[in-house]
Amino acid sequence: MKQKKKKKKKYRLFWFFVKLQFLLMILVVAGLGYYYYGGYATQVQKMKAEAVKYVRESTPATFCASQTSVVYDKNRNTISTLKGEKDVYYLNYDQIPLDACAAIVSIEDKKFYQHSGIDYKAIIRAAKAMLENGKVTQGGSTITQQLARNIFLTQDKTWQRKVEEMFIATELEKKYSKTQILEFYLNNIYFGNGYYGIQAASMGYFNLEVQELDLSQIAFLCAIPNNPTLYDPLKNMEETVGRRDRILQNMFEDGQISESAYLMAKAEEITLNRPEHEKNNYVETYTYYCAIRLLMEQEGFRFQTEFKTEEEKEAYSERYNEMYAEFQKKLYTAGYRIYTSIDLAMQSMLQQAIDEQLSDFTEVNEEGVYKLQSAGVCIENETGYVRAIVGGRSQDFAGYTLNRAYQSYRQPGSAVKPLIVYAPAVERNYTPDSIVNDQYIENGPSNADGTYSGEMTLRTALAKSKNTVAWQLFEELTPKLGLSYLKAMNFARISQEDERLTSSLGGLTDGVSPVEMTAAYATLENDGDYRMPTCIMRITDADDREILSTVQEEEKVYKTTAARMVTDMLVTAITEGTGAGLALEGIPAAGKTGTTNDNKDGWFAGYTRYYTTGIWVGYDMPAELPGLTGSSYPGQIWHTFMENCHQGLTPAEFLPYMEMDLYQKIRQDALGPEEESLD
Repeated sequence: MKQKKKKKKKYRLFWFFVKLQFLLMILVVAGLGYYYYGGYATQVQKMKAEAVKYVRESTPATFCASQTSVVYDKNRNTISTLKGEKDVYYLNYDQIPLDACAAIVSIEDKKFYQHSGIDYKAIIRAAKAMLENGKVTQGGSTITQQLARNIFLTQDKTWQRKVEEMFIATELEKKYSKTQILEFYLNNIYFGNGYYGIQAASMGYFNLEVQELDLSQIAFLCAIPNNPTLYDPLKNMEETVGRRDRILQNMFEDGQISESAYLMAKAEEITLNRPEHEKNNYVETYTYYCAIRLLMEQEGFRFQTEFKTEEEKEAYSERYNEMYAEFQKKLYTAGYRIYTSIDLAMQSMLQQAIDEQLSDFTEVNEEGVYKLQSAGVCIENETGYVRAIVGGRSQDFAGYTLNRAYQSYRQPGSAVKPLIVYAPAVERNYTPDSIVNDQYIENGPSNADGTYSGEMTLRTALAKSKNTVAWQLFEELTPKLGLSYLKAMNFARISQEDERLTSSLGGLTDGVSPVEMTAAYATLENDGDYRMPTCIMRITDADDREILSTVQEEEKVYKTTAARMVTDMLVTAITEGTGAGLALEGIPAAGKTGTTNDNKDGWFAGYTRYYTTGIWVGYDMPAELPGLTGSSYPGQIWHTFMENCHQGLTPAEFLPYMEMDLYQKIRQDALGPEEESLD
């Protein structure tokens, strides 16, 4: 009886399994039919083809396509970083600490060196854990899959994305070595708070290169990518430290570190040291402007300031704007290292001099910007590089504000006289001792004090800034000739309409910028040799391979003797003339004031053997400021700054100019009697 029951039970069990197998076969067939006839086979095949194409077309450069650029001052201190959507610093595998590789493998993908892109056992374990716990508690994605998702796919959680991720991962494993994949991964994984890659995270959280971190700090960083929100060290330090401890335990159990190293690293207290880069508004905007233009020039772009027709000007502007935008974008993604001539100590001195001198003017416009503004530029005479540049008074704004030092163009007033009147005049038979006549001119200008002094030397006329003398000399030279000197020094907005006598007094159509004026005065100090103003010394890529370096090429604008004569006259201008009282303590200096009609713009530009500095003061929307002259606010700013930046420097005399009769003889020998007779 018992045997019959056993046989019957076996019989039923046998048919149960037969039916089960038959049912499974039906389900498989139905599944295959649904897969093929439902269109999923086509989708999967398409995804596989895409995966093959993605990887086939990739190169190592694909995994470092966007990097953070860094700007340095003259002492290689960081001024700013330029990043697009990501803060990325790429490291080669041999630059990544071995502990970082071991830590990330131990916590993210233990079978990394054994699998071929997909760890099927890990996927099954993750699925089982999800069924048991009702939520995701384990990750099934390998390091290679995560890399595939970060570089080629979106973060969408769909079965299509997951399937394509697996296809890409297997293709990546065929093309790249394990060390390459690990390098790509550690440079692209997200560490929270805008940091992509372990170097960016190290700099962002500890202000150290990743090679400088110890084991505990490395494990701490490697805790973040699993869930950058949960393990955000700025908000959830305890959670991050807890995961660090699990990583250290894994490394110890995997034989990657000793027990003593494990215990010491676990006991270490983590202290963040996030870098606090002070925003140098005016330095940064000018640096980016100079860098972009240099990159454009290297690419073959030719800059123009003169145009034959309006159509030519419009076509040039379109080309310029397109190329500028292209390299501006590149500045944020190419990982440049930009080395500048900026001296942050001098920058601070110049900013402070401007802020303190104008501190009583607190009125602001609708945007909250101070109405009364100032800009200043300092150029080192030995090298021709910009050392400091301030485009306005200090104010805290979320973005960048107008940099008036190079973006604003204003009437220069009498500050332009040495450049387009006096230097050209002493190239043509005049000397500082030549006699000129300060007299009334019908339909001409009057002097600032409303009086005329009659005959005087050229030196006195410049020192006292006599408008009538400048007008007569300019008429003798011709406006076209006088303005040609500004054009030779790349003043960007000199137009044909400026070929008029009023330009001799600074009445230009569009005006000049403080950078242009400072570079022009630096030309006088540099024996008449012009150097294009810039703060860029060199640019490299992220691996320090040089992209470009600047050489301050000189172009002769004024004859050497003429430049030295004008310098000598400008020394008189700040000892006995309109700049009286602005001379420096123990340091020979030369300079010139400039004031426009109705006291709307005030200028002072001057130099020593060491530095040339130009200062402008006025309203963004031109308006009268009672008491504004070149010697008032601009002159005081100049004097304060120049006194400070010359502290400790040895007094240096200006170079003497040649005696006039010898100068005339050399000139006549060089030009010949025919050309000499034209003067």
